[in-house]
Amino acid sequence: MNKTEFEHLVRAYSAELFRFAYWQCRDRCVAEELVQETFARAWSARAQLRDAATARPWLYRILRNEHARLYEKKSLPIDDAELSELPISDGIDLERDYAVREQLAMLSPQYREPLLMQTLGGFSCAEIAETMGIGQEAVMQRLTRARLALRRLWLGEGALTSKEKTS
Repeated sequence: MNKTEFEHLVRAYSAELFRFAYWQCRDRCVAEELVQETFARAWSARAQLRDAATARPWLYRILRNEHARLYEKKSLPIDDAELSELPISDGIDLERDYAVREQLAMLSPQYREPLLMQTLGGFSCAEIAETMGIGQEAVMQRLTRARLALRRLWLGEGALTSKEKTS
């Protein structure tokens, strides 16, 4: 892959990768840094990309690895800001937007990641399975459980029980 092809790749996927990174970490600066590091690693490893059609899942895999690497050695910061002080959304319904973000954050990463990849990235189950290194059946199960957990949280019924998670 030459420089021009790589620049085209950056222009084509940077906004989409930023959106996914932002939903993962919920911090604009960190998301920008993750995307930048993703493209830096992609440039270094560009010889490994044999088929341009697989560039999108390849970039998402790199981004997921960068996100995991970011938190390997760091403790997560706690934000005690008031709801009215948080910079959220377009301001139409701040409480609802905040509730959705909080409920997404309550999902375990194994459920949150495929859900965000499908809803924000538009990935198919096969693409998610390839990116995450798991089977399509596992992806479909995780998506179903993520939606069920979000529905229960939204209705105030609480998260899935350990018995429901294993069934």
